[in-house]
Amino acid sequence: MDIDRNAPVCESAEAAIAAPVETVWSVLTDFAGWTTWNKNVTKMSINKLVASGTEFRWTGGGANIVSVIQIVEPPSRIVWTGRTFGIKAVHSWSLRSANGGSVVRTEESFSGVLARILNSQMRRMLKRSLEEGLAYLKQECETRHRQPAEGIEGK
Repeated sequence: MDIDRNAPVCESAEAAIAAPVETVWSVLTDFAGWTTWNKNVTKMSINKLVASGTEFRWTGGGANIVSVIQIVEPPSRIVWTGRTFGIKAVHSWSLRSANGGSVVRTEESFSGVLARILNSQMRRMLKRSLEEGLAYLKQECETRHRQPAEGIEGK
């Protein structure tokens, strides 16, 4: 499964992160922890492990969203679908090792009546949202990677 490349709204963002792919994967797939590092996510509820078919409910950018994880390929790819306000979204994250760190790409598509009617506004909003979410992820992963392991010093 991939984003809907024929949808009226498609955007992407990519960043280099100075942390191993495993660290990025750990932060990204700790759904319950999103509210601690992603300022755009104010609520999160997930009841099961991260797996294909797992549903999670969250509030992002002021919208209440119901999402379902579709693909989980640790530590390189995760895809979920979501619905809110009649918009069907497909969101994909791809991670790969590069230059001692990671390159992370996020892509999302919106389809539905609102996506067609408010196309340009939704593109701008989605682009900003992806870039901000990626920046928050980068900051959290790099901070975690720089922190020394607790309990090791002084032993």
